[in-house]
Amino acid sequence: MSISDRVPQAFRAGQLRNKILFTIAMLFVFRLGAHVPIPGINADAIQSLLSGQLFGLFDTISGGAFKRFSIFAMSITPYINASIILQLLTIVIPRLEELRKEGEAGRKKIAEYTRYATVLFGGIQAIGVTVVLSRVGAIEERNFLGYASIAISLTAGTLLLMWIGEMITEKGVGNGISLLIFAGIVARIPSGLSTIIQEWTGGIIGVVNIIALLVVIVVVIVGVIAVNEGQRRIPVQYAKRMVGRRMYGGTSSFLPLKVNSAGVIPIIFAMSLVYFPHIIGSWMDPNNAYNSFLNQYFSSGSVAYNIVYALLIIFFTYFYVAIIFNPMDVADNIKKNAGFIPGIRPGRPTAEYIDRVLTRLTLAGGFFLAIIAILPNFVIALTGISGLWFGGTALLIVVGVALDTMKQIQSNLLLRNYEGFIK
Repeated sequence: MSISDRVPQAFRAGQLRNKILFTIAMLFVFRLGAHVPIPGINADAIQSLLSGQLFGLFDTISGGAFKRFSIFAMSITPYINASIILQLLTIVIPRLEELRKEGEAGRKKIAEYTRYATVLFGGIQAIGVTVVLSRVGAIEERNFLGYASIAISLTAGTLLLMWIGEMITEKGVGNGISLLIFAGIVARIPSGLSTIIQEWTGGIIGVVNIIALLVVIVVVIVGVIAVNEGQRRIPVQYAKRMVGRRMYGGTSSFLPLKVNSAGVIPIIFAMSLVYFPHIIGSWMDPNNAYNSFLNQYFSSGSVAYNIVYALLIIFFTYFYVAIIFNPMDVADNIKKNAGFIPGIRPGRPTAEYIDRVLTRLTLAGGFFLAIIAILPNFVIALTGISGLWFGGTALLIVVGVALDTMKQIQSNLLLRNYEGFIK
């Protein structure tokens, strides 16, 4: 049975149909809000900011909301930053670690802390954006009331997006925050195609560049799917044991270790750090020595920029995997269930073996993320399409979210005895 035959099955299942329709409705609200502008902004002055990668990235993730400077101009990035920082704090604050281990109740408490942190980070980011807009002359009412109204509108827009994302996760299909980023990137596809057409030089060289671009996109998509789905399965054998009058165990299983356990988080971390010097520079005189140094040696696409960016991604890949995965805890859980890895003693030797395997996988995943992140610079140099808005990071997010959403729809179908999308 083809996919076109299976898709209607999802809409025949009443509860799943309602979830899909609710998700579509919430995404429609997101796209509608992306066209509601904040008053008192000179849109022409904002165009000068989009030439840099920092605000160009904001515009891509927000689905063009930053270009129009709508209420969703900051997108969901403050919530993402708050979530990441809360995850990092779980390793240094014992109380947060205890909440993480308490199950659903602890998760709800951490989610509440994340909302409070989103308000704080959203307010700080909104003030920073307002300062930058003031420096480029994009604010028409240059007084406290004008600045405050813009900052409050931006923060409120982010909080509304946070609520929409949580509603999609709770009542819809897929991860709401990821789907909002997915929808923003996909909404920019027509603009990206228009840019490619405008910069197409024509002739044989132009045709070769377009073909090379299409080949790169196909290779990246295939690579993202392969790495996202790739995993190392460590065999685990469970010994037989008597519990009362019943015999348990004696079965074989495996421990799946993903090649890319960190997802796109290391790229977000690294991106924040490499853009931080440019953010500081945007608050200063553009002709001072600091900005001159950045423009000469650390501009986007330079050798130094790409090397530092790639190294930071690999570092944060290891850092984040170390936070979310503890080999000693996994080894203890296997031991408690009378399990063992063939040829490896239970306990610490098992943890060390898992750690060695995970280290190699993380290195491969980190290199892959680094290549994906710096790929746009090479594509621009290869094709000459300088206005190429999308990059490997955008494709990584789009493909990853699409796969996760399809899997969730498939699991809902299988629960209702339907055949899933993926065989």
